[in-house]
Amino acid sequence: MDRAKDCQCAEGVGDAQNIKDGPKRVEAAKKAAAKAGITIKETLWLQGEYDFLSIGEAADEYAATAFNINVLKQGNVHTHTMRAFTAEEMTKILAHVD
Repeated sequence: MDRAKDCQCAEGVGDAQNIKDGPKRVEAAKKAAAKAGITIKETLWLQGEYDFLSIGEAADEYAATAFNINVLKQGNVHTHTMRAFTAEEMTKILAHVD
């Protein structure tokens, strides 16, 4: 698997007083991600257990994990990261299943 596809759910993305800054913060995060070699494919605000979802693609899982750690270091969010697989990748994985 050449590239890491990563879905990250976040909770506590800031207090409600600053909610209107959300789109600006997403644009800043996209620029920071791009500098780290990561493409943010989609960003969504959520209702329910998590406040926000980002879907990105990195050169590898090391780059994705390092970027996530840098986001966490800021102290604004708690994340839940999920590795995602395309149908092609899943077919390759399942080829190794008995």
